[in-house]
Amino acid sequence: MYELYIANKNYSSWSLRPWLLLSELGIPFDERLVSFAPGTGSSWSAFRTFSPNGKVPCLRDGDTVVWDSLAIVEYLAERHPGVWPADPKTRAWARCAVAEMHSGFAALRSRCALSCGLRIRLPDDLPTALRADIARIDELWSEGLARFGGPFLAGNAFGAVDAFFAPVAFRIQTYGLPLGDIAAAYAQRLRELPGMRRWYADALQETWRDPEHEEEVQQFGTLLEDLRASAA
Repeated sequence: MYELYIANKNYSSWSLRPWLLLSELGIPFDERLVSFAPGTGSSWSAFRTFSPNGKVPCLRDGDTVVWDSLAIVEYLAERHPGVWPADPKTRAWARCAVAEMHSGFAALRSRCALSCGLRIRLPDDLPTALRADIARIDELWSEGLARFGGPFLAGNAFGAVDAFFAPVAFRIQTYGLPLGDIAAAYAQRLRELPGMRRWYADALQETWRDPEHEEEVQQFGTLLEDLRASAA
């Protein structure tokens, strides 16, 4: 059985992607959660015990080790149906959207770090780069839903492209990011998936805190609410 190494569910957006894909496609796996170590880069040596690049997520399949979320998706796609759309044109669009999420949206990542259990109010005057990232998310999601008929980005079935944007759905909830009605409804639809509900419930129960991440999450906005269990 696959072993998927992930980090704290409240923080780890990269871990969420393959975890959710495996969960929603019904592919059996064993979860291995290893907490981040406090301090930037401090997890590297501990994570190196299971991941060549010292990062999460990492998938182990017997003696095969697959690191990086996109590589994990492609490895799973070679072994299981439903990861990518069957239609070549739809699949090409889905792969482009995944690649864009994998390598882009720097302002969204830096200004709206993932923290599932917090509610943050951002200033009304958002930085230009962040507004551009939000507008591109809105555009991309609306295009996929209109072009392929929904309710998911590449058609009627959940797949890799939805898994890659799942952390954005949590960021929208945490920071109240402004989206059009179509994109906002899709984000809500993602959050209602059984796997997303499980991930969110687990995130709220985590008592571990990383001071640097906590500071990063709150430095660009005002903390409104902390829904997590009390810190250890």
